[in-house]
Amino acid sequence: MTTTPRSDETRTKLLEAATAAFASKGFHATTTRDIAAAAGMSPAAVYVHHRSKEELLHLISRTGHTRTLELLRAAIAAEADPPGRLAAAMRAFAVHHARGHTMARVVNYELAALNPEHYAEIVGLRREIAREVRALVRAGVESGDFHVADAGMTANALTSLGIDVARWYRPDGEWTPDGIGEHYAELALRMVGHTR
Repeated sequence: MTTTPRSDETRTKLLEAATAAFASKGFHATTTRDIAAAAGMSPAAVYVHHRSKEELLHLISRTGHTRTLELLRAAIAAEADPPGRLAAAMRAFAVHHARGHTMARVVNYELAALNPEHYAEIVGLRREIAREVRALVRAGVESGDFHVADAGMTANALTSLGIDVARWYRPDGEWTPDGIGEHYAELALRMVGHTR
């Protein structure tokens, strides 16, 4: 099935409205009427473009996790050594969760509302993200740059810190996304026992 630019625009508006509604009210408290109203459409428009509210959540979750994985891999590829790679990855991860805090809250805190098939797909993407960070920490331990007792647990702590930015970040707050990214890059290196 081909879609017209107008149809694509409508789907995008519905996804943006669903993201904002899920972040504000939670998946279960959000109705399709809420989503349609936020997008300036009739409730029937939701079902013309999406089979269900859960399908919207799945698309949001897949998009968010795929973007996160891509930016993490790009940050890692841009640096030559384990400390540089970890700092770049955690900087990008934190900035991403600040700038995209609304979507990040949905993709990280509404997982349980996905159907089993969609949940399994998203968990697979989350595991890939976790593998990337674990590999970074392990590479630094092997090179002698990092000093941690448990690389896996340290990697989990690093990703948890980055994800949690979406919970507390506010655009009108005292910290900018770039400032948060720099601070988190420094924190990451301290957590792995790296001294410049």
